[in-house]
Amino acid sequence: MSDLIEYATKEEIITYAIGLLEVGIKEDPLKSSDDTKKYLKLKLRNEKKEVFSCIFMDNHHKIICYDELFYGSINGAAIYSREVVRAALKHNAAAIICAHNHPSGDCEPSRADKAITKRLVDAMDLIDVRVMDHMIVGDEIYSFVENGLI
Repeated sequence: MSDLIEYATKEEIITYAIGLLEVGIKEDPLKSSDDTKKYLKLKLRNEKKEVFSCIFMDNHHKIICYDELFYGSINGAAIYSREVVRAALKHNAAAIICAHNHPSGDCEPSRADKAITKRLVDAMDLIDVRVMDHMIVGDEIYSFVENGLI
């Protein structure tokens, strides 16, 4: 293991860590907001452009899959609620956690972030899929649930 750390690049170490984390998550559901934050920080913090993703879960909140749905520029990404609905139905999800990154590091939600979250919650309600949270990954992680926005 020490050889891996000594000779690997930062990106290789992060990729290896994500792989280990994903194996554990497939066997054991995310048990807390902190678990989810750690997972999403590993997945999204080092992205150079905005990436919008969802964690799709079953009735017991066990992860079905993590899926990156939209890619944008350094300061925005177009997000279409119909595509998120389509992905939730494809994965037969009962719940989702939405997430995206802010490459600038500032995790405060924009007006557009708040608007798309409301549209996603409304769209998912129509198909009985619960939006458990929307998290923004920056230097810190902003949770819409923890801040009373969902």
